[in-house]
Amino acid sequence: MIARIGDRIVLEGTHLGDARRVGVITAVSHADGGPPYEVRWLDDGRTTLIFPGAEARIERDADQAPPDEARHFS
Repeated sequence: MIARIGDRIVLEGTHLGDARRVGVITAVSHADGGPPYEVRWLDDGRTTLIFPGAEARIERDADQAPPDEARHFS
């Protein structure tokens, strides 16, 4: 999975009754866009570090900055 800052990450529920979560990627840990990702969740505004699994997908941000301007964390 490859993502850039500004992309949305969507986590589908894995169990009956689980809600879908949507967040905005605010930082990536690797220059190639690989996980983990720092995500600000749209439902509660909290920011977490995640290693997405099979239930996750990335939705590209059409207005994102070029990859060399991305903010990385270590």
